[in-house]
Amino acid sequence: MTRRITVGAAQLGAIQKSDSRKVAVERMLALMAEGHRRGVELIVFPELALTTFFPRHYAERIEEMDHWFETAMPSNETAPLFEAARRYRMGFHLGYAELTTEADETGTVRPRRFNTAILVNPDGRIILKYRKVHLPGHAEFDPNRRVQHLEKRYFEVGNLGFPVVRSPMGRVEGGINMGLLICNDRRWPEAWRVLGLQSVELVMLGYNTPSINQDAKGWEAHHLRVFHSHLSVQAGCYQNATWGVAVAKAGVEDGAELFGHSIIVNPQGEIVAMADSWEDQLVTYDCDLEMCRLGRTTIFNFAAHRRPEHYQRIVSQVGAVEPPMV
Repeated sequence: MTRRITVGAAQLGAIQKSDSRKVAVERMLALMAEGHRRGVELIVFPELALTTFFPRHYAERIEEMDHWFETAMPSNETAPLFEAARRYRMGFHLGYAELTTEADETGTVRPRRFNTAILVNPDGRIILKYRKVHLPGHAEFDPNRRVQHLEKRYFEVGNLGFPVVRSPMGRVEGGINMGLLICNDRRWPEAWRVLGLQSVELVMLGYNTPSINQDAKGWEAHHLRVFHSHLSVQAGCYQNATWGVAVAKAGVEDGAELFGHSIIVNPQGEIVAMADSWEDQLVTYDCDLEMCRLGRTTIFNFAAHRRPEHYQRIVSQVGAVEPPMV
């Protein structure tokens, strides 16, 4: 049985602070319409696709930023995306800021804020939700930075783990094993491996990554920013024998440059399609899911080759420690 799906990486150009959700949704609807004309069955939008990347702006009271968050999905503003999914019979991935009221780890019910992504099927039904685990940046205003990166201030660490769902999508009626990551998660091999251990076949992730690392402290040259991003996705796909669709916002947003370079990567770790602009751009590829079989039955046959008894340090230790002197 042929298992193929045509995916679309729907890169977005900059979304400014002054742009409404309606403006952002209309741009996404245009990309969905283009995707429908080009046979796309699953379209992937970036992280925080409905708004500017607001963690670059400081507010003394976190509640001042709540207007950037979604309290319902779908909402009145995002309902047209779900309607388009049903009309075109097209699944979609959407990243957004989520404000919800639920119990925390202590059982206290309170407002909680997450950097969230969802996967919606062609019936317009949410079939998977993920909340970003690896939050970069800082929690307090940094006077040494021209642009802030306050994800640790405005978001909590995700509490849903790294789930994978098997569901019909496009022509693949028997289902595809699909998982989600968000931005900085792509740099952490543990995140990819948890998805790989659930036999993931297609990983979707959105990102908003600046062209300059203000925290580099001299170790990351400007020209390596895109290289490191692509390297992380390519390694994750290769080492877990999965397709990956990594989709960015791009261009100069609120005066800060985002580097774009959205890509589709095959299970051999090859980039098979890439955006070449800083604008709204749809990049497509017909993905053969049977390509996942080679890696997971040979070099990355986990059942045959993994040795978890030797990996305990990974889950028991957070910071690095020095070995003893001999």
